[in-house]
Amino acid sequence: MRFYPAVERIAFFATLAAVLALALLPIPRLEEYGIDIGFRSDKLNHASAFAVMTFLGGLGWPDRKTRLIVFLAMIGAAIEVLQGTALIRRDLDVFDWFADCAGIACGLVAVICVNWILRRRG
Repeated sequence: MRFYPAVERIAFFATLAAVLALALLPIPRLEEYGIDIGFRSDKLNHASAFAVMTFLGGLGWPDRKTRLIVFLAMIGAAIEVLQGTALIRRDLDVFDWFADCAGIACGLVAVICVNWILRRRG
C-alpha cells in the first residue's frame, strides 16, 4: 500500500516554501506580519522543519532518498549563508545546520519506519 506520491510531493514543496520564507525573512518583517510560530528553541525549529521535509520527501520520492538528503543538507547550508548576509540580517550559525542535519536523520528514520509498516501490512 502506498500513499499518494503527488499529494506527498505537493506537501513537500509547500513545506519547503514555508520553511524558506520563515528562514529568509528578516526578523523585523516576521514581527511586522505577526508571524511567531514554532518552538522557543531555534535548534528545535530547524530540526523539526527538516524532519518534516525529509519525511514528506521520502514518501514522495521513495527511491531517491540519497538525493533528498543531499538536497536538504544543501538547502540548510544555503539558508545559513543567506541568513548571514546584510540583506537578511540574521545569524549565520553552523549549529543551526547541525540541527537541520539531525532533523534530516530523524525524518529519514520516520519514513523508513512508515515504509516498513506499510510493507508488512501489505
